[in-house]
Amino acid sequence: MGKFGKEFAKGLVLSNPVFVLALGLCPTLAISTSIDNALGMTLAVLIVLIGSNVIISLIRRFVPNITRIPIFIVIIATLVTVVNLIFHAKFPDLYESLGIFLPLIVVNCIILGRAEAFASKNPILNSIADALGITVGFMLALLIISFLRQILGTGNLAVFGTHLFDLPVLKEHPIVIFILPPGAFLLIGLIMALFKRTGVIKE
Repeated sequence: MGKFGKEFAKGLVLSNPVFVLALGLCPTLAISTSIDNALGMTLAVLIVLIGSNVIISLIRRFVPNITRIPIFIVIIATLVTVVNLIFHAKFPDLYESLGIFLPLIVVNCIILGRAEAFASKNPILNSIADALGITVGFMLALLIISFLRQILGTGNLAVFGTHLFDLPVLKEHPIVIFILPPGAFLLIGLIMALFKRTGVIKE
């Protein structure tokens, strides 16, 4: 596996932003009530993270160290504004569902963290690989949490208006706590415990 593949692969499990690094937990808790939201947030993060990593990698040699964080934030905020306007125009239902957490991608520590820790120190191809790996890792985390919360909390699964299946027992007696933030905390904690048990998370 080449350098590109290694940088991509580490974001899936070893550096998974939610289950290993514990980053981006606010949007994860808030929008992981459905798979629709998970996919929408992933698309937004993908555009912003790839865009910011590419731009920051390209200008990294010209950015004074003392002003790097403000410059990174301006770049990220510009990309988030563009994404916000696109979602508002093209995906109004998803835009309403994601709510304030779409513009708050500006302060998502996953985005700024990758800009500071990786893109500002590495060439463009490696930065793209890092952005793709972290985004896919973020997507997998959101999908796992959203799937479990939706099934356990409602007893059915639907994606973008298409009803897939019901679980009769949970349909009649849903475990409502899993739709609430405490349910998301519980699921994330259990999955983190599984990652630690399997040795993915180190002491």
